[in-house]
Amino acid sequence: MLGLIRRLRRTPAPIPSDLWQRVRGRAAWVARLDEARDRRLQALAARFLHDKAVTAVGELQLDDDRRATLAALCCLPLLEFGAEGLHGWSQLIVYPDAFRVNRTHVDAAGVLHEWDDELIGEAWEAGPLILSWADIEADLRQPDAGFCVAVHEMAHKLDALDGVLDGTPPLPRDWQRLWARDFQRSYDGFVAEVERDADVAIDPYAAEAPEEFFAVCSEYHFSDPATLRRQLPEVAGHLERLYGVSPFA
Repeated sequence: MLGLIRRLRRTPAPIPSDLWQRVRGRAAWVARLDEARDRRLQALAARFLHDKAVTAVGELQLDDDRRATLAALCCLPLLEFGAEGLHGWSQLIVYPDAFRVNRTHVDAAGVLHEWDDELIGEAWEAGPLILSWADIEADLRQPDAGFCVAVHEMAHKLDALDGVLDGTPPLPRDWQRLWARDFQRSYDGFVAEVERDADVAIDPYAAEAPEEFFAVCSEYHFSDPATLRRQLPEVAGHLERLYGVSPFA
């Protein structure tokens, strides 16, 4: 009985229906889900808000509507994967706008290089997920433009679950072999196109590394699946299996 009571205490309170309807009104990805997937996302978002500290930086104010919207967007990639995708980290940090981070790198000659990057999102392997609210709002205004920074960073979180950030989330062994083969072939072909300055339909940032290829393609799955399937059909097939049918399919 004590164990049951403890489990019940850990069950997150559901998101109120009126609040969830406002989320649906703001986020086309949510509004386009069928009833079953909508209920699943609502439960995942409630779990997200229960388990994660959502911290606003500076003068940014995050009311219940914004918090619920953030939770819903972050949980879109978990519709089929499930709440296991939330393991290993505890905080979402939200900046008002793009934020700067200091980078360092020691090259093969032992020389230290230091520079600043301006980012709209970042996911630490065992640390927080960081987002720019201004870019979340931009994605909400143009949900079919090929971008969704919350999905991008959550893809990195899924990727990191097996301890290696390499563009492959934890998968059954047989599927993992097929994924690795098809993604590597598609990635190599995409990088070759970018390097010869071809006019690519997918964001060239996907050529930066296999993990960025996975994350960028995840954005396209949710926000422009037709372009993804036309340009990278094998990748599109795997992502539909991982994430389910795109709300914009």
